[in-house]
Amino acid sequence: MAGAPESGNSGDQTLPLRPIPDGLSSSAPKSAKRPPNARDITAEFTQAASALNTGQLVKDDFFTLFEAVGALEIMDPKMDSGYLAPGEMLEDDYDVLRELLPEEVIGIMDQMLCYEMAWHMGHPLSQTLFTSLHIDRLLWPAPVKLKEARFYRRPPEVGTNRFLHTVLRAYCLATIKTCDFVNRRISAEHYNEEEDFVSNLYNRKLLTQFSRTEIEEILTKAIAWVTGQKKIVAKDVKTALLSRLNFRKWFMAAVAFGDDVDDLDSPSMWQQCAKLLPLLLESRAVGTEVADAFSAKIQRRLASTVPPRPIVNITFEEAHSHLSRLCEDGKGAYEILDYHGGNNMLTFLWTFQSRNPQPSIYIRCLLQSLMSNETKVLNVMSVRQLVFDDLAEMVAPAHILIDPSNDYVEAPKAPGFQIMKRMEIFVSRAAQSYLDIFRAICMNRERTRRMLCHMIVDWDNIQLDAEELDTELRRYTDEEPIHDPNSGEDLWSFPLSSWAYYHKLHQMEWIVQLGFELDIYQIEELAGMYWYLNHIAQTRLQHLQRIRTFTTRRFSRLTNPTSETKAAFKRSLSFLDFAMLETSATQSFADALACLFAALPPLSLLPPTPAYPYSTPSLRYSLRMRPFLPISLPALPTFAEYSCLIPSASVETPSDLLDEAELALKRARKEWEAVSKVGPETGRCVGCEEGWRKGVKDVLRGCIAGSIAVGAVRRAAGRGRER
Repeated sequence: MAGAPESGNSGDQTLPLRPIPDGLSSSAPKSAKRPPNARDITAEFTQAASALNTGQLVKDDFFTLFEAVGALEIMDPKMDSGYLAPGEMLEDDYDVLRELLPEEVIGIMDQMLCYEMAWHMGHPLSQTLFTSLHIDRLLWPAPVKLKEARFYRRPPEVGTNRFLHTVLRAYCLATIKTCDFVNRRISAEHYNEEEDFVSNLYNRKLLTQFSRTEIEEILTKAIAWVTGQKKIVAKDVKTALLSRLNFRKWFMAAVAFGDDVDDLDSPSMWQQCAKLLPLLLESRAVGTEVADAFSAKIQRRLASTVPPRPIVNITFEEAHSHLSRLCEDGKGAYEILDYHGGNNMLTFLWTFQSRNPQPSIYIRCLLQSLMSNETKVLNVMSVRQLVFDDLAEMVAPAHILIDPSNDYVEAPKAPGFQIMKRMEIFVSRAAQSYLDIFRAICMNRERTRRMLCHMIVDWDNIQLDAEELDTELRRYTDEEPIHDPNSGEDLWSFPLSSWAYYHKLHQMEWIVQLGFELDIYQIEELAGMYWYLNHIAQTRLQHLQRIRTFTTRRFSRLTNPTSETKAAFKRSLSFLDFAMLETSATQSFADALACLFAALPPLSLLPPTPAYPYSTPSLRYSLRMRPFLPISLPALPTFAEYSCLIPSASVETPSDLLDEAELALKRARKEWEAVSKVGPETGRCVGCEEGWRKGVKDVLRGCIAGSIAVGAVRRAAGRGRER
């Protein structure tokens, strides 16, 4: 190409650079001059193109889309990683082996911690930790032995700076290994790539082949060396170095990932990390920043298809705040191992995830790992046992369906064998979907709602399959139906399908509630969506009442029940009573808000509904309710039914709607106060009682705020009538 720079020595593996032409570096455009060797090929090109048919594509098989786009990116500073501005060098002139003062080592450590936390926040390594020249020197070329992970390529001279080769090297190695543990933990669980976390390592290995013990030995030697420096290092500098090295040691141990890790030891390690955090913040001023030790030019050497991007910088205070929450959440996550039933686990996860800000992606993946690992739940029980425990608590206390003795029946025609056979079918069908509920809650709020929208369809099918199994199991359980005098029909308990139906209804409630939290609904939709939440809660309440009817009837027919049987029924009835109270409170609050928001438009207290020229109310309703359209039971009301059922000022006056809202708020407040007074065992909040009670108090404050809002609307309506 004319004007292209000549390449260097053919033996040099460095690619030729494309420096910007001098004529383009000036801010004022210069007059265009035709190069001496330029030739006008317009006529030849036109003649050659005339031989082509209209629409015919000419493509070289070896000139792919990648090359085509790459050609467009050449000389674009935002896209061309090989582009060099005038006077810019390809490599940084920072000397990694230069003597470092202990204050400079502290500054580099703190900057690495900031980049590490930025990575935890969702930014890629190429814009954070991999911009460190020291880390790049340790990781490339990839070390085969740990002693090869060093800053120098040749043996150092006598008098080597120990702060660099002993202290900073140990800190860097521990940081890399910590990132390796974090990356492996997150990659092993369910998460959203480049939405919550970027796992791309750019063809680098994070010392995966080396054990934590090897890294800890190097850290221990560095700590011992710093401890012995009594005259060379000032006391405050020494304290700062030791606090950072010790923190790195405990942090690496806390996030350790592998078969040799004991989860029971991790909470104490997170606690040790939290104790050292104040020292890091207090000694922040001791360090000296070394900005040249980090460079975005390293991105040119990383295996990546994305253009160069700027370094992500966060303040040390932001990194410290994120790290503090990480340690607190890391310690609290292990409370889930204290098993008290599936419903208690659900309460724990919802309470834990409701923390503001939401726990980081690492903590959410840690929860998934603790909750279910391969075939074990909470490292102590099978998924089958988890499902059976939930069935016992909800619909089948001390029931023959979940009797452990069925597993030992070998006669094919025996009832226990047939029951066990069908229960295995049910567990194989429902177990994964049941675990997916817990996993969905561990996602970010948007993904949680999206996953629940897909899962309720699966639970609808589980309910249908369970009904068939319930019908078959009647032959072996000797169940007697309840005769309904009104309809003249026999009512059966359907324990398995009732269990599936309850969980489906609960997930439908969560979907609607998350819609409010995520501000999905338009203002004019609020009254209708609060009504639908009220409708689902009412359906769940009726279903719980039905389950309780069959449970109490079965208990009343027992002769000489054992203490274990009595305890099982007591636990089940306790759950049903509390669930009914909580559901009724949710229904009352939703009813009140539906009436309140329905009363606002006719009083001109809400912004006017915008015009939608390309849609109709019926179409908008079907789009809003799309997640619930495939559900067979409860069937989604048609738009005509929905229009008649929701609170509306066209049917009732705003004053009547406000009266209904006021009564519903009083009822909701009374019920939520009753909810707040239950114990942790009854409320299924063992291990998260403090957070759960805070959530209930927030709902109570919402009831009070609703009552105040009703009064304010009444006064505004009165002033409007006076005018």
